Amino acid sequence: MRIRLEQLNPIIGDLTGNKKMILSAIQKAEEERIDLLLLPELVTCGYPPMDLLEREVFRNLLYKVNQEIIEETGETTVIFGSITENLTGTGRKSFNSALIAQKGREIKRIHKALLPTYDVFDDLRYFEPGNEFEPIELDGIPFGITICEDIWYNDNDIQYHIYDVNPAEVLVKKGAKAIINISASPFNKDKPVSRKNMLQKHAKKLQTPLFYVNQVGAQTELIFDGDSLVFNGAGVMKARSKRFETDIIDVEFNTEDYTVESISQLKENFENPLKEQVMFEALVLGVRDYLKKTKAAEKVILGLSGGIDSALTCVIAKEALGAKNVIAVTMPSKFSSEGSVSDSKKLAENLGIELLEIPIKEIYDSFNKALQPHFKETKFGIAEENLQSRARGALLMALANKFGYMLLNTGNKSEMAVGYCTLYGDMAGGLSAISDVYKTEVFEICRWLNEVYFKEVIIPESIINKSPSAELRPDQKDSDSLPDYETLDGVLRYYLEEQLSREEIINHGVDEEIVDSILRLVDLNEHKRYQAAPGLKVSAKAFGSGRRWPLAQQWTGQEKRLIQSRKIKN
Repeated sequence: MRIRLEQLNPIIGDLTGNKKMILSAIQKAEEERIDLLLLPELVTCGYPPMDLLEREVFRNLLYKVNQEIIEETGETTVIFGSITENLTGTGRKSFNSALIAQKGREIKRIHKALLPTYDVFDDLRYFEPGNEFEPIELDGIPFGITICEDIWYNDNDIQYHIYDVNPAEVLVKKGAKAIINISASPFNKDKPVSRKNMLQKHAKKLQTPLFYVNQVGAQTELIFDGDSLVFNGAGVMKARSKRFETDIIDVEFNTEDYTVESISQLKENFENPLKEQVMFEALVLGVRDYLKKTKAAEKVILGLSGGIDSALTCVIAKEALGAKNVIAVTMPSKFSSEGSVSDSKKLAENLGIELLEIPIKEIYDSFNKALQPHFKETKFGIAEENLQSRARGALLMALANKFGYMLLNTGNKSEMAVGYCTLYGDMAGGLSAISDVYKTEVFEICRWLNEVYFKEVIIPESIINKSPSAELRPDQKDSDSLPDYETLDGVLRYYLEEQLSREEIINHGVDEEIVDSILRLVDLNEHKRYQAAPGLKVSAKAFGSGRRWPLAQQWTGQEKRLIQSRKIKN
């Protein structure tokens, strides 16, 4: 049996375009004599469709699309993901389903059983869970068909809840000779390794071949890397697709001894990639698809400060959209260093992008003059510092409005976490490209870009080597207000991604006062993140839809007081 796994890049809500893409894949599979074609989860509507699923007209059109796709099938058996109607009269209105079709008719539909409701996932909000686990015979072979979370079972990066049923295991016990999983599993920087290990473990444990096809493409903040995989019953990887692009992998499944062999496969896909590489590739795809799928603009604009964050964002934009579609602006003030402008010019020249220079001294002076009667007899402080950032934000937005550009925000995760950013200033933008990238990771990616990706110095060494600074007051350095970034990012990883308590972080050897200071800054700056541009997710826990923290709350700081009171009582 010749099996094809085809990872596609659907657009959420583009039912006509997605159907055309699916039918093209089916036609090609027919022409190339593929026996079984596997397509991703919810490929008809794109994942995640979110509250579009609450629209009856949307659901009804999808049901119609399902039937139109089924009617176009021929000799090739096709398994594709879509929603199907719940006709029981109780529960939620739809199932998240895998439809199996051949020769113009539906053979069977399988409903997703494990519905995640953690982090960015909200499947149980929209779908009724499936509760039937029966193998499906295709060409006389019993296959177990699962959907995304069904195969992850209890193997997630952060285990939010424990499932009491393992669908793949149940299917194998009932006679399945191979497991199929159609998926829309979002990328994070650890996923290429953790996903491979998880699938490999299941195949080996179940002693059953496993075919895994995943969605590719970016959907707002979520990035899907594809990375479709095939394992034999011994857990040996037999095929692996490219990442971050549409791709096809074809394998031969022996229906007598259930062995699997790749038909044509690039061995370099088998290697686990460097984290810097996959993060960069993910962010490039994220920016490209965001503009393509929103149709927000053809060109982007961003502020180029001579610092490393804007430098990385600029490289991402250029690689995603091409040099002619990226406009950078340097906006020096009286506090800007000489390198602020010269380094920006050198980077723009290396990338071949347009660079505008708009000094803000006169604008800043006019603000101070207007406020002088109200600010008199007060010291220079954060209000005056932030006026510079807001002047720059206003200029960038004016240029974006005038010429139809989209403003790319350049803030990193470390700054976003502790509020080292200015509302209505450097937080302005239609998309945050690196808001889920820690400052230390920004440095690592930039070094990798010069050494490996470009194999020449595109990002000037002076940008990489200079001490980070907002340059909003004389001789300012980030270290004046924050711990060193190695310490800061370490604490943030413990707190945000590993979700450790204050006491657990301190037990890792971090100074108590530093921990308290960082945790307080993270919690007190949630109001800024509520107003931030959407940011591309590349970690297991990012700011955005996957982290829901209350604004009006009095928990912040109580953990410390509770621990102290417990120690006193003891």
